[in-house]
Amino acid sequence: MAFIFRQTALGMALALSFVLTLAGAAGAAAERERVETFLEVTGFDVALESIRLSADSAPAMLGLAADDFGSEWSRLVDDVFATSVMHDMGLEILEKTLPEDLLEHGIAFYGSELGQRLVATENDAHMEEEEGFKAEAGGAILEGLRGMDSDRVAILERLNAASAVEDTSIAAMQEVQIRFLLAAAAAGVIELRMEEPDLREAMRSEREALREGLRESALEGAAYTYQAFTDEELITYAEALEDPKMQQVYELMNAVQYEIMANRFEAVAERLSEMQPSQDL
Repeated sequence: MAFIFRQTALGMALALSFVLTLAGAAGAAAERERVETFLEVTGFDVALESIRLSADSAPAMLGLAADDFGSEWSRLVDDVFATSVMHDMGLEILEKTLPEDLLEHGIAFYGSELGQRLVATENDAHMEEEEGFKAEAGGAILEGLRGMDSDRVAILERLNAASAVEDTSIAAMQEVQIRFLLAAAAAGVIELRMEEPDLREAMRSEREALREGLRESALEGAAYTYQAFTDEELITYAEALEDPKMQQVYELMNAVQYEIMANRFEAVAERLSEMQPSQDL
């Protein structure tokens, strides 16, 4: 499942508190055993596991490099981003927020023959560490499709639009970065030269410039990931994603995934205070 998303006054509509309210209004939350099934069938368990791959960007956000921490960095990442920890966090949140009807809706599609093939493919894509290769291969595929004036480009664009790739990813990743920087400053790892409102405004001003690049990279990723699927299968997938219930499923999953990511980055910041002298930012 191509889950792509939360605590603060940035006003993210998908903040966890909002999701809790939404889920409460939608009906009783699902039982733990069913949530476990949901995680596996939809591939969301692998999406959570893949959060670990984002840890490599943490030092760069602080103007540092992973090598600056030596072997301690690998041990920190293995601990903070432990699969079991993130899985339990996701399970606990979803137990409280995932309505039974949305759970059943997600399982119904992703449990189908096409859904399981999509999940297997997306799981593989989630866990591929060589982003450069994926971007290059996807770019080549996209160039070929455009050269043939293929309808598939529009199908891939429809698929990405249905999963809210652009705005959701930009806002979410900036929120993760802000929470990480604030936590690092609070832990004495860095010294912020901006007040929080100024930091938020600076990042907000960059969104439009980021949007175009993200749109193209998302298309490259989709072209690479779904190359083994027919146009008809991808149209069926886009229609499934456009269903109002599936839109709610994606909103919730994105909110949960990025909340866990932000939480883990904050935990990294706290641990870095024991490993790295204070740096200016």
